[in-house]
Amino acid sequence: MAIVYCRDAPGHPWHEPYHNQEYGFPVACDRALFERLVLEINQAGLSWLTMLKKRAAFRAAFDDFDIDRVAAYGDLERARLLGDAGIVRNRRKVDAVIENARRLVAVRAEAGSFAAWIAAHHPRSKTDWLNLFRSRFVFVGGEVVGEFLMSIGYLPGAHQPDCPVFHHLIALRPPWLEAIEAGFAGYAS
Repeated sequence: MAIVYCRDAPGHPWHEPYHNQEYGFPVACDRALFERLVLEINQAGLSWLTMLKKRAAFRAAFDDFDIDRVAAYGDLERARLLGDAGIVRNRRKVDAVIENARRLVAVRAEAGSFAAWIAAHHPRSKTDWLNLFRSRFVFVGGEVVGEFLMSIGYLPGAHQPDCPVFHHLIALRPPWLEAIEAGFAGYAS
């Protein structure tokens, strides 16, 4: 998304704010991380613009991405979600969000937080990240994992070096930059 995104996002009412203020920026809040994972899962087969337009509806539908509340969802909540026209009403995606919330509860019990779990496994190549995510979560293919990690600053490539946002992002010291400066060469795979 990055190469076209840096060129096409400026001036767009939905893409520009995300591009300029969120995409590739470090994220440490578990709710925000869960939100980003949910949006990436639901984006599969759809456009990112669709996700941005539905973002507020996703927040409302999934209790502001409260991991514990979503992990406790049962048949009534699943039926409610599948009937909610504001979100993506795909049974596999809805089930994946609920199951991943349950798995995040376990991750937090082990690592203290989703953010700490991600940080503890950094740095890794995209392939190694994919294998790790597939071992812990569901509905997480290469695009979902790659975009999720790029969007939260753990993989490089969210912005081109000539993008004005790139220089602001560098000042925030995203995890991928620190890994490169430490000599990690694993981003090529």
